[in-house]
Amino acid sequence: MVDLDRSPLFDCTGICLDLGGREILNDISLRVESGEVLGIIGPNGAGKTSLFEVLSGRIQARSGSIRFRGEAITDLKLYERARLGIGRTYQTPVVPDELTVGEVLKAARQAYKPYCTRHQAEWACELVHLDITMHLPAASLETLNRRKLLLACLLMRHCSMLLLDEPAAGMINSEVDEFDHLIRRLSKELNIGIAIVEHRLELLETIADSVMVIDAGQTIANGSLAEILHDPNVHEAYFENGSN
Repeated sequence: MVDLDRSPLFDCTGICLDLGGREILNDISLRVESGEVLGIIGPNGAGKTSLFEVLSGRIQARSGSIRFRGEAITDLKLYERARLGIGRTYQTPVVPDELTVGEVLKAARQAYKPYCTRHQAEWACELVHLDITMHLPAASLETLNRRKLLLACLLMRHCSMLLLDEPAAGMINSEVDEFDHLIRRLSKELNIGIAIVEHRLELLETIADSVMVIDAGQTIANGSLAEILHDPNVHEAYFENGSN
């Protein structure tokens, strides 16, 4: 049982966001413990990616608070949150077209001080099972290995909180199964907290400890995947009126 009196690894309260004069998020709150996977679902346009933009520091919310390890980070910029150990991936796994895999890892190692060693990069690649030639052009990688490469770039700096935006997009079923094992290893063996936006419910069924549902910028349900799938409000928003 979660101790509600103890500060979680990562949490936000009362997040509200307006963009272009339109309300995108309204009073969103969540918490993620070390070693926990929180799944976030909802119809297209619900505000899931916008929430990650706020949590990662790319966009400033109109109101609300964000904490990491009990300390307020609401006013910190994206790079400042990254240096604290908060990693973010995006729906499209973009890698530099002109660099090799080895050069991408070197750039990540030297992105900011203290620089990571080559050993740390090798450890991260082994952790995500990225077993490919370092001289291979990064642009030639298929989706799964692109995802692994980007995760390795984050993990070499020992991230303790990951925000993963639709990481299974573009993967075939066998790749999703492999990614499933990877996420569980990161959360349970390395005790990393993970929030994951994902439409593939079969993935969340195996990895998510809890799930929250967002619709029209508001949280409409929290609980296990089995519980929320039986919630009539979720069924109406996600399966009937919403396109996921």
